[in-house]
Amino acid sequence: MAISSDHLTGLVVGVGVASLGFYFYKKNQAQIDEWLHRQSIGFPLPGLRAKDASAKSLEDLLREKERLEDLIAERELAQKSQAQAAPA
Repeated sequence: MAISSDHLTGLVVGVGVASLGFYFYKKNQAQIDEWLHRQSIGFPLPGLRAKDASAKSLEDLLREKERLEDLIAERELAQKSQAQAAPA
């Protein structure tokens, strides 16, 4: 199958549209990421979480601390159980 001018036109248009979309995303990144976070779209937002941590109440910070401690304990337990199961 030979590459025709239609293929090249489609490639140029696709790259242009993708570039334009990326430009507008970067220009409005904070608003878009906040909106996605409110919609419960689950992906990590490192910059957003760093900003939110200083604005959280003490109760929210303590709740987050408990959640992290529970997560650490679960991971440590899983790691220990894997280490004990491996030599057997």
